[in-house]
Formats: sequence, C-alpha cells, structure tokens
Amino acid sequence: MDYAVAALAGLFLTAAIYLLLSRSLISMLLGLALLGNGINLVILVSGRLSRGVPPIAAQAAGVPLPGSANPLPQALILTAIVIGFAMFSFLLVLAYRAYQALDADRTDTMRLAEPKGGPRPPLSY
Repeated sequence: MDYAVAALAGLFLTAAIYLLLSRSLISMLLGLALLGNGINLVILVSGRLSRGVPPIAAQAAGVPLPGSANPLPQALILTAIVIGFAMFSFLLVLAYRAYQALDADRTDTMRLAEPKGGPRPPLSY
C-alpha cells in the first residue's frame, strides 16, 4: 500500500511540475493544487499507513503501541490542506482579476510593464 501511494505522489508531483511550467495561469493554479496534494501524500506515507492499530496510547502507557500510525503527519496534513485551500482561493481571485484587467490568460501576453521598444535597462552600475 505504501508503494502505491508513493507512486501516486510521484505522479502528482510530476504532473504538478509540468503544469507549473506552462504559460497559462489556470494551468499554473491547477499545478499548484496538485503540488500541494502530492506533498501531502508524501507526508502521509512518511507516517506509515496502517489500519491495524489506532494511534492512541493507553492511559498507563507513555507511547503508542508498536506498529501504529504516527498521528503527527496526519495533523500536519490537516493544517496544510487548510493553508493550501486559502492560498489557492486567493491566487484564483488574483488570476481572475489579472484576466479582467489585462484580457489575457497567458503570461507571455501580460507584459504591460515591459513595453516593446521601451528603454533598455542599464548594463552596469
């Protein structure tokens, strides 16, 4: 099971890098979402996937039972999901606003700060 989830995380990360390297804003946003999900899967695999023993320590024992899943990666993933959703929604609104203002979705057509034929930057200081 760990190998299948690790392969799925690798597939997510590969697709995320491919989408992040594209020139479309929507593809970049989807790549960012896939990147977050892939990293969450990597963190989940690092905490051992098991259903046999719950990650709860008995009151008398100071540590969980051997073979149980580590609850810390699961807590980190819950936090990362909330932060990732907030960042994705902010960037989605930002991309929508950029599309409204510039009437372009591709990054190579959004060059208002660099007009063609404008002054060149200095070569040295």
